[in-house]
Amino acid sequence: MRVVSSAPERLPDGLYSKIAHYGHKVFVEQLGWSLQTQNGVELDQFDRSDTVYVVAQDDDGCIVGFARLLPTTRPYLLGEVFPQLLNGLAPPCSPDVWELSRFAAVDFNSRATSVLRQFSSPIAIELLQQSIACAATHGAKRLITVSPIGVERLLRRAGFHARRLGPPIVIDGSPIVACLIEIGD
Repeated sequence: MRVVSSAPERLPDGLYSKIAHYGHKVFVEQLGWSLQTQNGVELDQFDRSDTVYVVAQDDDGCIVGFARLLPTTRPYLLGEVFPQLLNGLAPPCSPDVWELSRFAAVDFNSRATSVLRQFSSPIAIELLQQSIACAATHGAKRLITVSPIGVERLLRRAGFHARRLGPPIVIDGSPIVACLIEIGD
């Protein structure tokens, strides 16, 4: 597995488009999320020039996972779309807090992984570790997430210190939570 991390304009040629198609396949086609999409592409207002993508690829260059990192000094998913997950807390706005969103780790070319079991795969753990390391290089000391409960289990299993910022809320039939992940030295 090879991991690339960068802002959109510095990603290898064609990778940004592959990310958008992969996101559509995972989040819209497989998980059934109600997202606005066009032509099999999943991008939203948070996919912008200061977004950092962490992309896992197999030996053939196929995407097997990706994550999106956003600075909280600009609009981000938790603060703009899901503030109710913060249980009354103000959304963070700090250069040392980044958001981890659109986390997916599904190898569509392998029978061993599936969307429903993605958070227990070795790809998911490696992608999470690489995403946290990437965020740290951008000055993050903490990450926040809007996540299904499975990501909490992944964080614990991978040895990360994370805590809920509020109780789970069911959205589109699935319980989701806001988590704060402490980034160690």
